Amino acid sequence: MTTFGSRLQQAMRQFGPVCVGIDPHPGLMRAWGLPEDVDGLETFAEICVEAFDGRVALVKPQVAFFEPYGSGGIAVLERTISVLRASGTLVLADAKRGDIGSTMDAYAQAWLGDRPLGSDAVTVSPYLGFGSLDPALSLAQANHRGVFVLAATSNPEGAQLQRIAAPDGRTIAQTMVDEAAARNAGPGFGSVGVVVGATLAEAPDLSALNGPILMPGVGAQGGGADSIRALVPEANFAAAIPAVSRELLGVGPSVTALCDKMAQLQEEFAFLQR
Repeated sequence: MTTFGSRLQQAMRQFGPVCVGIDPHPGLMRAWGLPEDVDGLETFAEICVEAFDGRVALVKPQVAFFEPYGSGGIAVLERTISVLRASGTLVLADAKRGDIGSTMDAYAQAWLGDRPLGSDAVTVSPYLGFGSLDPALSLAQANHRGVFVLAATSNPEGAQLQRIAAPDGRTIAQTMVDEAAARNAGPGFGSVGVVVGATLAEAPDLSALNGPILMPGVGAQGGGADSIRALVPEANFAAAIPAVSRELLGVGPSVTALCDKMAQLQEEFAFLQR
């Protein structure tokens, strides 16, 4: 099997760079005329799968919006991941897991193993120390999966920690990017990505990452093509992945409307793959 990084690169060249979210936010479910229960959740997910499956490089279910429905919600998430992956669409589980030792290993097994929730990649938090991610990084490498490490997030609170200078003068966010880059050393496009908010005023130095850069905050939160141009070096454009959720899902529940909006977004960010 080829690495996640290689599969992602190929998919982005084929479909475009945009990552689409499956975020069954209660407000969106109401706007779609769906009940806020497991049946409504399933319908929401099925519409998203119909619109996105086989048409985008990466689909990102937001795990948090499935969890409030308990076992029924997790079952919907399992089916959503399974259907997408079975057809070859790459799935990034936006779970933001982070812990130590055997607990981190259990999270890794859940999201990166051959388990019901097993995905092509998962988001993780390194703020218990980058080394705490080793169980996920090791399993991802063994199973040809990917990991996206939170580095420089766009929420205002993030700067309180991420912009602190370490003893060597680098910000904590830059340290996380550099640690990810070290895991991507060697030939080929790496499978350890970072998460960098598209609405930041400035980003860490991404030039040596050699891996994917997931950029949430596009659309409703204010990020766009200009902000990505400002944050990512031109030499790294092909690694940038604008992540869009509310801006896209807001045109649902029509599958045709979702597909049309998705095509518009892919065209807006087509410069990243040229």
